[in-house]
Order: sequence, then structure tokens, then C-alpha cells
Amino acid sequence: MENYSHFGSEDLNQVEVQSAQRTLLRNVYWWMALALVVTGLTSFYVASSERMVEAIFGSSMVFYGLIIAEFILVVVISGMINKLSFAAAGILFVVYSIINGLTLSVILLAYTAESVATAFFITAGTFTAMALIGHFTKKDLTSLGQILMMALIGLIIATIVNLFIGSSKFQYILSYVGVLVFVGLTAYDAQKIKNMITVYGNDLSETSQKIALLGALDLYLDFINLLIYILRIMGKRRS
Repeated sequence: MENYSHFGSEDLNQVEVQSAQRTLLRNVYWWMALALVVTGLTSFYVASSERMVEAIFGSSMVFYGLIIAEFILVVVISGMINKLSFAAAGILFVVYSIINGLTLSVILLAYTAESVATAFFITAGTFTAMALIGHFTKKDLTSLGQILMMALIGLIIATIVNLFIGSSKFQYILSYVGVLVFVGLTAYDAQKIKNMITVYGNDLSETSQKIALLGALDLYLDFINLLIYILRIMGKRRS
């Protein structure tokens, strides 16, 4: 009887752990979806307001100030997550998605609505496929992730260099490279998040919730960058 009770307790505990992990994994994609919705609504609002467009893009100081603020927020959320409460980290994530929406509103101004919509659906389909592959594959993608991170650093450097060169052909090549990099990173990050939740997400504690939030931030960045590069390749600019 004692052995039976002990087995039942362990079995129940395992069910609770699996339930917590499923909840955390859902939270990852809920947070990501929320951030994308906030970014999209913010971008649409800015693009529809001449006053907002002038305020953001009429002053290089304001625009680059927003870019710097984005960078700082990502560093703070990623690097100081252990010192932040879950509520504070969540608020910073939402603030980041709003600021990102302010800067990305230029997309709605530069490209036709049809191009943006088409690129979004292509991005959504590609992202979903790669996230599923990363989640369910048995192959360890760690080495691939390391290669892709080095490729991302090279991509950033090449993009900065091209700002001075101004080569449209080089930018076109970089866009294809960017698509490949973030397609791969989507699969890698999906697997990394799954593994982290499997190892550390044994309950719904604040620490586990923050792990899910960080995972959402990674996937959000993958989606946004993939969308930008796809739009650069196939987007039709406004006349």
C-alpha cells in the first residue's frame, strides 16, 4: 500500500510538471503574438498620422534615439532578467514592441499594403514551419545555432559597410542571406526554448515565467527580422 501511494504521488507530480511545461510553452507564443500585435497596431497608427510621421522621421535625433532605446531595452531584458521581476520584464517587453512599431512604421510608408500583407503571410508560414521543425526534430541544432550566430554578426557588419557603399545589388544579396539566417535561427531558437522549458520549467514560478518571456523575445526578433528581409526581396515600393 505504501509503495502504491508513493508511485501515485510521483505519477501525479510528473503530470503537474508536464502541465506546467505545456503552459509555459504556450505562454512563449502568446507573449510573442501579443508583441507582434502591439507592434503592428503601433506601426499602423503612426503610418496613418502625418503628425506622428513628422515627429519620428522628420528628426534624425528622434529616430536614432528610438533605435538606441530599442537596443538598450533588449540588453536590459536579456541581461538583467534575473534582477527584474516578471511583471517589470513583461512591461519592458511591451514597451519594446511599441518602440519597434514606431520605427517599423516606415515599412508601411515605403511599401504597398499588398506587399506588406503578402510578405507577412509568407513570413508567418515560413516561421511556423521552421518553429515546428525546431520543436519536433530529434537532431541537436546547437552547432547550427553557433554557425548562424556567427553568420548574423557577419550580416550586421556587412549591412553597416553597405550603408557607406550604398550598393543596391549587395543589399539584395544580404537580404537573401538574412532570410537564410533567420529561417535557421527560428528552428534553433524553437528547439532551445523547448529544451530550456523541459529542464527548468518544472512549475509556474516567476523564474520559469521569465524563461518563457525571454523565449518569446527571441522568436519575436526572429519573426520581425525575417519579415523585413522577405519584404526587401519581394516588396513593391510605393510610387
